[in-house]
Formats: sequence, C-alpha cells, structure tokens
Amino acid sequence: MSEVRDEGPFYHGTKADLREGDLLSAGFRSNYRPEVVMNHIYFTALRDGAGLAAELAPGAAAPRVYAVEPTGPFEDDPNVTDKKFPGNPTRSYRSRDPLRIVGEVTDWTRQTPEALAQWQERLAELRADERGEIIN
Repeated sequence: MSEVRDEGPFYHGTKADLREGDLLSAGFRSNYRPEVVMNHIYFTALRDGAGLAAELAPGAAAPRVYAVEPTGPFEDDPNVTDKKFPGNPTRSYRSRDPLRIVGEVTDWTRQTPEALAQWQERLAELRADERGEIIN
C-alpha cells in the first residue's frame, strides 16, 4: 500500500444502521456493481462525499454518514484516483482492514432530487459499460 498523507477525519456513507464501536469490513457486494464482492472497505475524508455514497447505496433505508477510523493501513482508491482524478482530490481511500465507527454525522449536504437522479443515471451507464470495471 502506498503512503497516504491524509490524517482525516474520515467518513463512510451507507444505509446501514450502525453504532459507535461497530466495525465495517470488506467482503460485501459493491454498491455500483452488485456482482462484485469487494476486497476492500471504502471511505473518504469528505463528509459530503460520504453523504453522496450513502444516498446512492441500494435499499430503502435512510442514508447515513459515519465518522470512521481505519484499523490498519489504507491507500488511495484507484477507482477514482488513477482513472479520473489524479492526485486524489476526492480524498477517497480503501483498506483491507476494518473501519471502526466513532459516531454518526448529521450535518452533511443532501443531494437535490434532480442531482440524485443524475447520479443514478450515471451509475446505470457505468453498469451498462463493460469498461466500467472496478479495481478490486
């Protein structure tokens, strides 16, 4: 894993109802390509980025953003860093080790229904595009 110079705080967006001290682990299906079981757990240092991920996560539950702390080494997320945003301006990371929930965050910016619909359209296009492969 590469050296990461971001000290956080870090966030994870989901529709899961979690508690302080819970651990988030790899090994679950991707929100973006459900046929892929993820080898990493993903997180960001941008609260609103985690909020967007929460809103795009499948399911009818309310989107939630949690402050998290990595329990092991982590690296830049190559799915966005190398492919789309060199230098990691999205401050997106991944780890094979669990993330510990340190609390829920409620002051993140929600997407408008129009913006959320645009994001969902982009995801549908990504799923349909065979080149939209996830680096797992």
